[in-house]
Amino acid sequence: MTQTPHPPARRGADWLATAGLRPTRQRLALATLLVGDGQNRHVTAESLFEAASRSGHKVSLATVYNTLSAFCAAGLMREITVDGSKSYFDTDMTDHPHFYWEDEARLSDAPSEQLEISRLPDAPDGAEIAKVDVVIRLRRR
Repeated sequence: MTQTPHPPARRGADWLATAGLRPTRQRLALATLLVGDGQNRHVTAESLFEAASRSGHKVSLATVYNTLSAFCAAGLMREITVDGSKSYFDTDMTDHPHFYWEDEARLSDAPSEQLEISRLPDAPDGAEIAKVDVVIRLRRR
């Protein structure tokens, strides 16, 4: 008799399947942490590594980085870089802006219906605009 994985693991496996990624033990564990509850989230490699460790999954930080990179390349997540060096990974692939909370080093979604970009500069010859990331930096008063 085959056991059906519990719903969070099933969500993780289905998420991987939508991109044609092989569900290795590490990928499945990280996918379940990322989308198993059905919510979108913003993570860093370090925060996902800590969550994996807390939940008893044995993965190295290098594996987390490589897996996040594979998820991004497969179109499951997007990488948002803040300050040119700090990367956050978002499971919500819709076009939307972000708030970056400087005091907390945290990324959250900003209301896209309030954002208006009326014009972008022309791309240089031989180039096209691939995407536009909007990150609004905040600090508490």
